[in-house]
Amino acid sequence: MITIPPDLVRNATMAWGADGERWLAALPRLLDDIARDWQLRLGPPYELSFNWVTSAWTADGTPVVLKLGPPEPGHLAVEASALAAYGGRGAVRLLARDDERGALLLERAEPGTMARTRVPDLDVIATAALITVMHQLHRAPVPASGVPDMEGDRRLDFEAYLRAFPGDGPLPRAMVSRALGLLTELTASAPRHVLLHGDLHHDNVLRSQREPWLAIDPHGVIGDPGAEVWPMLSNPDPEDRDPDLLALVPSRVEQLADGLGIAEERVVAWGFVGNVLSEVWNAEDTGFALGRAFDVALLLEPSVRSL
Repeated sequence: MITIPPDLVRNATMAWGADGERWLAALPRLLDDIARDWQLRLGPPYELSFNWVTSAWTADGTPVVLKLGPPEPGHLAVEASALAAYGGRGAVRLLARDDERGALLLERAEPGTMARTRVPDLDVIATAALITVMHQLHRAPVPASGVPDMEGDRRLDFEAYLRAFPGDGPLPRAMVSRALGLLTELTASAPRHVLLHGDLHHDNVLRSQREPWLAIDPHGVIGDPGAEVWPMLSNPDPEDRDPDLLALVPSRVEQLADGLGIAEERVVAWGFVGNVLSEVWNAEDTGFALGRAFDVALLLEPSVRSL
C-alpha cells in the first residue's frame, strides 16, 4: 500500500476538486493496474507535487519513469502531445501513454542531476544549459492539435484574476493589467510560433547520458519563442526571496538575449509578463504569499517598454 503525502492531497484537491479526490482514492489500484498492464516493476516515488511520479523498470530492466495524474482534458495529455512532438530531441522520450487513465511512461534521464545552482559564479553554466535545451525544443514541429495556444490560454488566466480580485490586492491591479496588455503586444509582434515547453527552468532540465541535458514536465503551449524565458528568471526555489538570487536577474536577461538571439527588451517584457502570471496562478492558493516571481516582475517593470 502506498502512502500519499499531505502535499499531494492538498495540491490535487485544490487543483481538481472532487475529481482530484476521486483520483487520489483510486490511485493505489491504478498503480497496480498500470504496472501489470505495462509490465513494470515499481520503485520509490520522487518528490511529489501534483502528480504521482515514480521510478520503475520495464520487463527487460530498462529504467523508466511512470507518471500518473487525473485524466482530465488538458493535463497529462497535453504533456504527452508535447513530448511526442519533441521526439526525444532536447526532452525525455515518451514511451507510452494512456489518456483515459492519465498515465505516461517516460524515459528516465540519468544521472538526473538538476541544472539548478545557488552559486552565482556557476549561474552562467546553468543558464547556458537551459539555452541549449530551448534551442532544441523549438525546432520541433508544431502539433496541429492537442496543445493550446499561449495567448488565449494565458489571457483567460489574467482575466479570471481581474474578475476575482477587483481591488488592489493580492497583486497591484495596475501590474496585472499591464502584463495582460503586454501579452497581447508581444504575441502580435512574435517573429514565429513554436512549441513551447511552458515551464522551462532549473528543476525541469536534467543531466542525461543520451544528451548532456534533457527537459522534463513540459506544459506544452504554442507561442512566441521569447515567452519561454520567464521561469529562468525566477528559479530555482521561487518561494525563496533571497536577494542574492534576485541579483542574478540582470545577467540572466543579458545572457538569454544573447544566447537566443532575442532583443533584450523582449526578454525583459516576457520576463515581466510571465512572472506576473506566475503570481496570478499562485493567488488561487488560499495560503498565497508573494514570492520571487513578484520580486522579479517588480525589478523588471521599470525597464518594460511598449513594443
